[in-house]
Amino acid sequence: MARHTANKQTGPSSSKPPAPPAPTKPRAPESRPGPTNEQLARRAYEIFLARGGTHGNSEQDWFQAERELQLGRQ
Repeated sequence: MARHTANKQTGPSSSKPPAPPAPTKPRAPESRPGPTNEQLARRAYEIFLARGGTHGNSEQDWFQAERELQLGRQ
């Protein structure tokens, strides 16, 4: 047996109309994407060569390349 549900009519609403949406936060300016891994690798290699090609400082070369490329993009 199917259940019969009645649609209830609602009278005039005594509630307040919905409030306007809250103002949104201002967005920060779109940040530019950082340098790509390929760009970093190329710059780190250039730094490596400028040091005379001595091994053992690859992380320092990479971090220096990151700093240089990020500063150059601002």
